[in-house]
Amino acid sequence: MSQTARTRPEGSTRALSEAYDTALLDLDGVVYAGGNAIVHAVESLGVARDGGMRLAYVTNNALRTPDAVAEHLTELGIATEGSDVITSAQAVARLIADQVPSGARVLVIGGEGLRVALRERGLEPVESAEDEPVAVVQGYGGPELPWGRFAEACYAIARGVPWFASNTDLTIPSARGIAPGNGAAVEVVRIATGAEPQVAGKPLPPMHRETVLRTGAKRPLVVGDRLDTDIEGAFNGDVDSLLVLTGVADGAQLLAAPPQHRPTYVDADLRGLLTGQPEVTDAGDGFRCGGWTATAGEERLELTGDGEALDGLRALCAAAWTAAGDGACALDAGKALARLGL
Repeated sequence: MSQTARTRPEGSTRALSEAYDTALLDLDGVVYAGGNAIVHAVESLGVARDGGMRLAYVTNNALRTPDAVAEHLTELGIATEGSDVITSAQAVARLIADQVPSGARVLVIGGEGLRVALRERGLEPVESAEDEPVAVVQGYGGPELPWGRFAEACYAIARGVPWFASNTDLTIPSARGIAPGNGAAVEVVRIATGAEPQVAGKPLPPMHRETVLRTGAKRPLVVGDRLDTDIEGAFNGDVDSLLVLTGVADGAQLLAAPPQHRPTYVDADLRGLLTGQPEVTDAGDGFRCGGWTATAGEERLELTGDGEALDGLRALCAAAWTAAGDGACALDAGKALARLGL
């Protein structure tokens, strides 16, 4: 995928699990939410794996260790090894290790995933700014992370210690809805200190580098639910992507997406890995997909036809992205989306 303005989702005559050798799967909002498997995820991933596709789980959530994530996935019915999981904790630990001496102390504001990743890189996790750390690393610590941990980060940063963040996702899906993510916690420290962290997670290059090093994928497909991390990360890595509508991104956000947030493919859930993807064709004054035709008027997107809702959404994307060019579509899409029930 070249880094140019995508004007429509692409089609595939082959199932995506056959067209790509490795799926780089986000977890929260794609495979599970709040620890519970998302509908169709377990069965779809099993079929894809049995058909020869390698499954790698790439998550910005730095709370849990790869082994803990693999154990959870296995309990859900997806047989997984720790080596199949790549976390932003691993990416940020490598980023820190490249800049500080071996054995250096690093103040951890987050969970066990960060501590294990730092030790893997030969660094010593510490808990207080008084432990003379040479770096501060902040990652998602779960809803019970004490407020005092942010104060420890601020004390160290105020002394000139460099600050690193595993990721800056403002939100995270949960079983009860959308909750604050590590990015919200990073903002607390940023406001208090005026400092800026070095960030490792998606969509930035350190996470892509970590993923490539650990998976060895030759023809990867990024699968995610977020435009600003998963899809932009695929764009930055110049690889194809599948957006599933089981997490954060919705139809309105997709239609308004600028080029770096436009996925190669769009589907409702992980069943999209097991099928081909319908082609979106030029209809002269608009774009057609399945039984739908979409056009961009002066103030709104118009949708005509009757067919599968996702086909209509794909046609709308082509009209919206073409109208927007390198920007984000500002046309009213509400009525068109309402027709699709999205």
